[in-house]
Amino acid sequence: MKGSTKGWVFFAENDMKLADFSLSDERLTGQVAFHSQQAIEKYFKAYLVENEVSFPKIHDLIKLYDFIKDVKDLEIDEDMLLKINKIYSESRYPSNIGILPDGQIPSVEQAKEIFNFAKKIETIFKNLVGEQ
Repeated sequence: MKGSTKGWVFFAENDMKLADFSLSDERLTGQVAFHSQQAIEKYFKAYLVENEVSFPKIHDLIKLYDFIKDVKDLEIDEDMLLKINKIYSESRYPSNIGILPDGQIPSVEQAKEIFNFAKKIETIFKNLVGEQ
């Protein structure tokens, strides 16, 4: 694994740890969703960096996955990806972090679903690139 890839993976793993830790408190479902989205974004960018694919400075999971599909179709559930993509917020205001597209804070079940999807992305990435 390239050094620049390792940086993306390091921060993706940190987001996964924060999301996993936050699952233990039902008040933190927004943080679970937010950190899961962030981890997916970073794993996507790590994959692109590892495969020497240039990409713009974006946070859009759909567009990042389109770049990935130019290398390999990972057969990811794009409906779920679209849902999670809308969680990202450029706002630094707490009321916007981890909010679902419908404007609601995720339920515990929704947070778990989003986290489990992020875990699948993590597994796919590590199977393709390795954990070197």
